[in-house]
Amino acid sequence: MANLDKAHRELFKREPDECFESFEALHEECRRRRRESTELWQLPQRLVPEGNGSLQISLEDGTPCHLNDWSFGQLCGLCGVSRQTINRLQPETAAQAIRETLPSASKPIQLLTTAGTTKAVHGVSYTRLWNEELLDVIAEFRSDFEPPQPALIGHGTGLYCGEQDLFGFLIDPNGWTEIGEEQFAPGFFVWNSEVGRRSLGIQTFWYQRICGNHIVWDACEVVEFSRKHTTNVREALDEIRRHIERLVARRDERRDGFAAVIEKAMHQPFGEDAESVLKLLGEHGISSKLAKGALPNAMSRGRATVFSLVDALTRFSGSINFAGDRAELDAKISQLLALAA
Repeated sequence: MANLDKAHRELFKREPDECFESFEALHEECRRRRRESTELWQLPQRLVPEGNGSLQISLEDGTPCHLNDWSFGQLCGLCGVSRQTINRLQPETAAQAIRETLPSASKPIQLLTTAGTTKAVHGVSYTRLWNEELLDVIAEFRSDFEPPQPALIGHGTGLYCGEQDLFGFLIDPNGWTEIGEEQFAPGFFVWNSEVGRRSLGIQTFWYQRICGNHIVWDACEVVEFSRKHTTNVREALDEIRRHIERLVARRDERRDGFAAVIEKAMHQPFGEDAESVLKLLGEHGISSKLAKGALPNAMSRGRATVFSLVDALTRFSGSINFAGDRAELDAKISQLLALAA
């Protein structure tokens, strides 16, 4: 089983004003931000950098706009200059540097503005998905899921929305399934960014415990899905809905069936010895490197069982950096657990 620290990392990087006490409060705030935001398209060479006290830009219609930290970095990237270098210059000099390095293009760039501040600068390949749209999908399951207990540091709620991104941590407090003397319950993380800070995604899991620092302990059946903000990003909302529907359906099935499968997997042998275990894992698509790495933990009691292998491989899965590779391995691990069904 794996320990998941996504919510733990979010907890310690969020300011109090990014934390929300309830899903409804978060949802309403995302609606408000969308209402008050404007998407503009214009050619990059028609931006007018100005340095009157601070670096800002004027849009094609003459409207002045401040830059926040994120959009400033994106503008520097568009110009191909170092933000560290621009930050060292006086505002007037910085504006002149941006003016001279702005690309001249036939395709427009898109800008996201709110209350006189530019929040994002993107090219035509970026497709924005609003946080409200993601939460509309999550709201369909509000009767099943709620945030975890508040974190020990006081303002950590598991529900966050800042200037750059959104993160949500939800669990089903009534979905516990007893497995011998242990219990598992379903939960998931979701995330998105309206300004290109991170992908759109979801991670579902079954867990045993959540500590006061929002580490999810002893999670199994961890499945992750993410999508970049490209043309078809909204299709990912249907996939996120399916992931939650599967979690809910499995919860209902597993109140009885899941316990029986895990109980059986804990006792069902997987191969007679180390050599046969490695051979069988290879037949199930597990690479030799991963299999050999997981084998010592899987055979710590002298013989590998289906459950001990699933547990050991899940630990390895959590250390894989690339989400695509991790998702592929998680699917293979789930197939191993199915052998005990």
